[in-house]
Amino acid sequence: MKRMFAPGCALTLYKPQLSEKLHHTLNENEGTMDVLGICCRLNPELEAGTEIINTCPGCNRRYKNNYTESSTISLWEVLAGGGYFEFPDYGGTRMTVLDACPTKNEPQVHDAVRTLLSRMNIEIVEPEKTRETGTCCGDSYYGNRPVGEVKEQMRARAGEMPVEDVVVYCVSCVKSIYIGGKKPRYLVDLLFGEETDPQTYEPDEWHRELDEFAGVA
Repeated sequence: MKRMFAPGCALTLYKPQLSEKLHHTLNENEGTMDVLGICCRLNPELEAGTEIINTCPGCNRRYKNNYTESSTISLWEVLAGGGYFEFPDYGGTRMTVLDACPTKNEPQVHDAVRTLLSRMNIEIVEPEKTRETGTCCGDSYYGNRPVGEVKEQMRARAGEMPVEDVVVYCVSCVKSIYIGGKKPRYLVDLLFGEETDPQTYEPDEWHRELDEFAGVA
């Protein structure tokens, strides 16, 4: 079976060096594979039977729904199922989890994320609305509602998080949680012991930057 690593536009734009580290890790432990660099919103023209290892919840959904001759699996599931990654130890730091909207019906992704957090010695404090009952960080409303309302939803969802540090596995969720006033902890950053930097976070600026990078602007 042919496998490819799809870091996604958002991670590649955010911290390309971490995308490269993940690719190196996969090549060393899962077998040599190429990077799928094209945006999932464009037709990647995948070879039938290809399995895509994704880091982006949006990519996960599009590869499953739009490119049915291939298959996809989240990086979190791959790392949770492997015994080779050297996890940092966060010493029992309490963090909560914001599950990304596209994974609402993907319990195996939710489980894998929490497995990785446990292996990093992170104490998970679940919000009331979590996993399949979780609600949007606010970003998915962008383009359908005025930006002011989008940011208000971001603040409302962040306000539901029971502790300050909020684990996210979507780069757009990083922006939302930051706007909402909590501290985003992006899962890829956690894996490599790095701090999460919101970078460009205003919704108009972020989506413009992302679309230009992806080549869909």
